Amino acid sequence: MSTLTINTRRFLQDMETLSQIGATPQGGVNRPCFSQAHLEARAWFRQRSNEADLELRIDSAGNHSAILRQEGASQSLLVGSHLDSVPFGGRYDGALGVVSALEVIRAVKDAGLRLPCHLEVIDFTDEEGHHLPYLGSRALAGFIEPDEFQQPIHGRPKFETGLALAGLTEEGILAAKRNPASLAGYLELHIEQGSRLATADMQIGIVQAITGIRSYHLLFLGKANHAGTTPMQGRQDAGLGASAFRLAAREIALQSAPDCVVNVGYMNFSPGALNVIPSQVETGLEIRSTNEASMDALEAALLAQAHKEAQRFDLGLEIQPHPRATPIHMHAEARAAISESAQALGLRAMEMPSGAGHDAQSLAKLTRAGMLFVPSAGGISHSPYEFTPPEDCVNGANVLLNAALRLAGHL
Repeated sequence: MSTLTINTRRFLQDMETLSQIGATPQGGVNRPCFSQAHLEARAWFRQRSNEADLELRIDSAGNHSAILRQEGASQSLLVGSHLDSVPFGGRYDGALGVVSALEVIRAVKDAGLRLPCHLEVIDFTDEEGHHLPYLGSRALAGFIEPDEFQQPIHGRPKFETGLALAGLTEEGILAAKRNPASLAGYLELHIEQGSRLATADMQIGIVQAITGIRSYHLLFLGKANHAGTTPMQGRQDAGLGASAFRLAAREIALQSAPDCVVNVGYMNFSPGALNVIPSQVETGLEIRSTNEASMDALEAALLAQAHKEAQRFDLGLEIQPHPRATPIHMHAEARAAISESAQALGLRAMEMPSGAGHDAQSLAKLTRAGMLFVPSAGGISHSPYEFTPPEDCVNGANVLLNAALRLAGHL
């Protein structure tokens, strides 16, 4: 069985050209959703799609699609990712998935292949959650709730301005849902954003599942007093409870939950003066794993520890849970298509979990979704120093191409 390969020169040139849109001095990109640079990147996508004589479609959530229609087909196989970035991030996160998908569809078109389904490159809106996490893919899947629009991450005014710049409305986002019966599957290529592939000397990662996430806002409540005149043993120092909890959380995760990760990502002290005992500390807790039972046990242990530390230092404690994301498993047929394609191309591959969230988790609830990873140098991501060598990018694009053909039923 022969394998099809991409036009390497065209693919790498597109990666380089796109990386100049929103480029930063450190070598990364700054393309938050609905920023001028993000809108320019989407204009570039439209231009390249038109040059390839592909059908262009922009849905009411702003998702951009380039479509290669197949006569008589009733379903679409989606391939893609996102062009937005975190603030001052890297040039590969998301962008690699869109550019490789565009190259996949052009390679199929250039080869004159006939498929049993339409092939659709898709660039999802706001994967990084500058306003609402996975906005575009959740809208397509029908998982956006109207009340989410009232509390976007950077506030209503910025969200409303962004929607206006992109020509979108809240009503349109809610109407972007697609019929699952119209989808043949979804494939996404992404950089690993970690170091497992490099450590194992592997070229391709076949994603088994995308992590679940549980997070909390914790408020330790003490009593403000003069830092110079209040005896050490008589203080109700909110900082002590929060700090002790932070240290304990790491030890609990290391000792009892090796398949989970924990992060305490911020601590805000009030009143925040050098000579005043902290009366309260706001802190955040996040738990991630693809094993839901492990998350249950770790979550219970950590929340019990927070209460224990509050009691230890004579503090009050308020705990506010955030919406949770359950672990999502990739479809067996998509995983097999990726594995068989890597093998056919002579590439070393391994199955692995994803510790980061992706648009694929939205699509997995509708259709046969799969993801593949290529190595990230040094495990660095969400950084201008994010880097994946050109040969690894090409390997990933070639696996994506052949996995799409397999999933489409062509091979």
